[in-house]
Amino acid sequence: MAETEDFVGQEPHPVDDDLFKEPMKKRRRSDRDQRFRAFPSVEQSALKEYEKLESRTRRVLSNTYQKLIQSVFLDDSIPNGVKYLMLLALIEKPSLDPIYIGLFGSSGAGKSSLINAIIQQEMFLPVSGESICTSCIVQVSSGCCEQYEAKIHLLSDQEWKEELKNLTKLLHRTEELGREEADKWDRDDAVEEAIWKLQILYGNGAERKNYEELLRAKPKGKIPTSRIITLKAEEAGELSIKLDPYIRTQRRDWDGESAETQIWPLIKQVEVTLPKSELIPEGVVLVDIPGTGDFNSKRDEMWKKTIDKCSVIWVISDIERVSGGRAHENLLNESIKACQRGFCRDVALVVTKSDKLHLPEYLRERKVRNQAIQSQREAVLERNAVIKLQRNKILKEKLTRKLPADSKVLDASDLVYTVSAQEYWQQALLTEEETEIPKLREYIRKRLLDKKRRMVTKYVTEAFGLLLLTDSFNCTENLPNEFLHMSGLRRFVEERMQLLEKAIDQCFAHVVQPLQEGVRNARASYRRILGAFLVRSRGNQGFHQTLKAVCLKNGIYASRTLTRIDLNEAITQPIYDQIDPVFGGIFRAGKPTGSALMPHIDAFKHSLQEKMTEIGIRNGWKYDSCKKSFLIQEISAILGDMEEHILRKKRRIYESLTTSVQSDLKPCYEEAAQITGKKACERMKDVIRRGVDQQVAEGMFERAQERMQHQFQQLKNGITEKVKGSIATMLTLASSQGDGLYKELADVKSEYREMEKLHRSLREVAENAVLRRGMQEFLLKMSPSKVGPPTT
Repeated sequence: MAETEDFVGQEPHPVDDDLFKEPMKKRRRSDRDQRFRAFPSVEQSALKEYEKLESRTRRVLSNTYQKLIQSVFLDDSIPNGVKYLMLLALIEKPSLDPIYIGLFGSSGAGKSSLINAIIQQEMFLPVSGESICTSCIVQVSSGCCEQYEAKIHLLSDQEWKEELKNLTKLLHRTEELGREEADKWDRDDAVEEAIWKLQILYGNGAERKNYEELLRAKPKGKIPTSRIITLKAEEAGELSIKLDPYIRTQRRDWDGESAETQIWPLIKQVEVTLPKSELIPEGVVLVDIPGTGDFNSKRDEMWKKTIDKCSVIWVISDIERVSGGRAHENLLNESIKACQRGFCRDVALVVTKSDKLHLPEYLRERKVRNQAIQSQREAVLERNAVIKLQRNKILKEKLTRKLPADSKVLDASDLVYTVSAQEYWQQALLTEEETEIPKLREYIRKRLLDKKRRMVTKYVTEAFGLLLLTDSFNCTENLPNEFLHMSGLRRFVEERMQLLEKAIDQCFAHVVQPLQEGVRNARASYRRILGAFLVRSRGNQGFHQTLKAVCLKNGIYASRTLTRIDLNEAITQPIYDQIDPVFGGIFRAGKPTGSALMPHIDAFKHSLQEKMTEIGIRNGWKYDSCKKSFLIQEISAILGDMEEHILRKKRRIYESLTTSVQSDLKPCYEEAAQITGKKACERMKDVIRRGVDQQVAEGMFERAQERMQHQFQQLKNGITEKVKGSIATMLTLASSQGDGLYKELADVKSEYREMEKLHRSLREVAENAVLRRGMQEFLLKMSPSKVGPPTT
């Protein structure tokens, strides 16, 4: 039985007394080294240096804070300037935000098998070659825990009530139909899934009860009040057995009655944490994402948010379905949208089951005939190489149409991987390297190492700026009046802010024409798109309840077994086709251009820093003037945080088109959802057609355009307000010497000097990393290739 959160850990494990005899520094060093086990020695050295820099910086900040709180007391009588200073010291930034790598694919594509191979646990997550296996989002990561642990998150009571209401609406619409029409209605996939969920949770016959009756019914399984079930185990296999019923989709012909399966419809997501791993570094989260979302609104919202928080998406497709196939193309399109609206910066196609090949058939259809194929192994390697070339070209063309020309993903050397989890374990045909599992692990490590480098660089730089400011209040240097009062700099900031606002307006203006063109295209094509959706009924059989499900969920139906339906998105697709390249261009990095936003903000930052240097030269400041240095560092920190703010707003802007259309069409969806009785399907279609026609005539697409432009305007206002406010506070602090804002601050010169050394060390660490990388590449070139397994 599963343990609920309330009962986990009641019996603490005995503590080894010898543990306390080990020196503290030795234990900490050992723990740190354990976390780096997944990296080769060269990368371990770089990580240790970054870790040391971060650790020492945190220690300096802690010492500074301890000194400051003894000399300054924060209360309502203290001006905002001092509060700003203290808050900077109080901020506890996480060491590293996790890197989410989303494995996005249809059922049976091999996502779970791939994760099992990457983490070196062959049957850890449930796998099946015959049916859907994983029924919810599953996150797998390694941590500092000693045991294997899983947390099963359940829908809240309110979230389940919402789904229950919709499930009963789907099922209880046949009372006014004739027998023949009712039979057709009940054959729908949406109905089958609804019946199965209710039967699992409430028992046979639950599908015949109404919403109120089911609310009073007691679920078969025990539901913890915390809505979280925690599982723990000493070994991977033990946890796998406990976890299996919670994440494996239960088949209709399965007659098990375990408590775990009885609450299966309530499961929202599963988080699995492995002990320290030699293969997956701490800070990386592998996410198994189902291909379509979910009928439950909360789970479907989580599905989209999970995709959007992934910085990397691997589209998983098995080798037999990678060429063509609507589901595969839909997954690719959804992944590219994640690049537009979310944090995703890298998309790759991972072709699974690459060892599957029927040799006689391949030889008959083989296009490369300039050399003979002697074995199954040679055929597999040749076929995989051809697929990589073909799919890489196709994927790059698709990305080029949707993303800006200078997007980093377009420069990636590998956009396609051909992997075989089965061969990774057996190695009957392929070597371990040829299965490309190690290649994916290497990719994961490099992403984490790069993110750690950028995080530590930013962290040390911001901390240095804080110490510069703190030390400056005890600074006795005789500074000129222009610096003390900042009048010249304030005027310069105001002028540059006006230029920045104009630049932002120019960036956002680039989307106006594509928006207008897209709106015209949408008006011209919406009837065709709507007609294509409504004609899917094939005489209404197998479509009644799917259509009703679409209406119940305001135009969206996500089934675990069918292609995701989003009518709002389909209707607005002609607009997205026009704006996608421009939209991506606005939010890209690179050289300053008319359409790119961040380069203009960077140019603004550099202009302020150059102005500080210019003022310093003109007034004869010392090279290391503390206040000048603080201003330069703080400007960098303020504007460096702006990118994350912009990325958070980006999703809302991008989705504003579909959100607007969904809002306008909601009344017709609700009207259609209430239709029952004879010819209900045709009547629903008529309501939807009339509703869409009416909204389009009344300016639905134009309103969507206005709402997107309004979102852009809100982003601009947010940027300028944040920048103006932060810089105004910064200048007030920098000019506050002797004006009574501060009493007497503690002497932090020793901390400042140490922070200055750490800041200089950043360049040394970067230079050492370059040298190590060069040596690593040299050694790899000199190492002999591994011999493959014998031919069969």
